[in-house]
Amino acid sequence: MIPVLTALDHLFALADPIDIETVPLRAAAGRVLAQSVSARRTQPPFPASSMDGYALKAVEADLHAQFKVVGESAAGHRWNGTLGPGQAVRIFTGAPVPEGADKVVIQEDVTRSGNMISITDDPGPKDNIRPAGVDFEQGMVIDAPRRLSPGDIALLASMNIPEVPVRRAPVVALISTGDELVVPGEDPGPDQIIASNTFGLAAMLEGVGARARILPIARDTESSLQTVLGLAQDADLIVTIGGASVGDHDLVAGVAAKLGMEQAFYKVAMRPGKPLMAGRLNGTAMVGLPGNPVSAMVCGAVFLTPMINAMLGLGRAPAPRIVMPLSAPLGKNGPREHYMRAIVSDGAVADAGAQDSSLLSVLARANALIIRPPHDPTRDVGDLVDVLTLS
Repeated sequence: MIPVLTALDHLFALADPIDIETVPLRAAAGRVLAQSVSARRTQPPFPASSMDGYALKAVEADLHAQFKVVGESAAGHRWNGTLGPGQAVRIFTGAPVPEGADKVVIQEDVTRSGNMISITDDPGPKDNIRPAGVDFEQGMVIDAPRRLSPGDIALLASMNIPEVPVRRAPVVALISTGDELVVPGEDPGPDQIIASNTFGLAAMLEGVGARARILPIARDTESSLQTVLGLAQDADLIVTIGGASVGDHDLVAGVAAKLGMEQAFYKVAMRPGKPLMAGRLNGTAMVGLPGNPVSAMVCGAVFLTPMINAMLGLGRAPAPRIVMPLSAPLGKNGPREHYMRAIVSDGAVADAGAQDSSLLSVLARANALIIRPPHDPTRDVGDLVDVLTLS
């Protein structure tokens, strides 16, 4: 067995960068920016009013001063004249400030009669003008790589960038194995269960930018597994679930080897998830996950999501950990690194209950994993532990 971090190093070596494609801005949310982009305009492109009021010369903005209103400037419709002494222009939020004006007195500080205004309240020192380029200048760069947030999309739109270079979503082929499985909605036989792993993993991987393809269940025969693996030839990553151990019905390693798989490692010193396998199958990265539902999902969080991030150009790093105090005690750990289903609440963390690797109900309640080092001693309330949060 190899340590978790060593297994991750092997997996990162398999995680080839995905090619780049250009997509419309509307389709870029959540995608990974692959190349830096530059603003095509300045924002705002002109000095703009930040308030509704009257634009005038700051030197004249004294209490009780009077001005003649000579025009109006609205958003999208500027006043084209040049402001003279004793003159003001009615102006609205976002409108261009007229030439010759350097202050906007808010309308609440003014009384108006016809085309004359008087400043009736102290306008204060604030000019209420947004300078040209106060947000960004033409040529400002958004650096890659970065996962594009809604705020990034708004910024790109304001920069007048209609199309964005992003990493193509990695295609992950998910293959559940076993005669005992049927898909949700089918009627299971008396000795069968519902296949859950592929659906949970698909949701997890699509949440970090992959495109999951759930392939037909591979039955416990070499021919069935070969057929389904053949359907995954155009994927960027092949993930099998179950059949990676050493039982009589665990066929994945043997069949993959016959098909040309170059194995990188087998078995990781962790709990749950020990029977993990990885390598290349005819040039395509392949990971064999354990079949127990929680084991598969924990391995997805610990191994597959960092792999996807690496393929998207976001760096080769383990899933981020935070340090938190315990809100309940923990018994001592065994010889393998243990990823315990846990619940974070009020700034502290506790285990989520029974840790059997078949209990999806416990995993569904959990929002984190407590990471215990091998042979970690008994821990008390308040002790600090490493935590991997689950979204």
